[in-house]
Amino acid sequence: MTASSGSAFGMSGAKPVDSGGIPDQRLSRARRLVRSVHFREAYEQGRRWVGRYMVLWVREGEGATLRLGVVASRKVGGATHRVKARRRLREAYRQVRYRLRGPVDVVLVARRAIRDAGHEDVLNELLNLAGRAGLLREGEE
Repeated sequence: MTASSGSAFGMSGAKPVDSGGIPDQRLSRARRLVRSVHFREAYEQGRRWVGRYMVLWVREGEGATLRLGVVASRKVGGATHRVKARRRLREAYRQVRYRLRGPVDVVLVARRAIRDAGHEDVLNELLNLAGRAGLLREGEE
């Protein structure tokens, strides 16, 4: 793997920083939960915090590295509403991930009220739930 390939940084532990000083905010496949067993483990561990727009589940265990899993059931609405809800949750998480800590994975489950929420509302609730879950870095609370 060459330094110019761009994928070497994911294994080095270093956080690439853009010109504004904010760490890399991309959600590559390595930063997402994709296996159903990991979602099931999160639910079975029972560590959850409920908000108006989402439910935050925390999974501890092997391979947990602040990866994100997003769920929007039919209770949220039709396909377009579910896709929009998942996109909103991913975007909010992408923006706050660098403020989180811990060897955990996060599963966000959309609730119906997210359909009428603004971006700032979703972002603030995610920060609030992460704080209650003890996931915020010191000084971020």
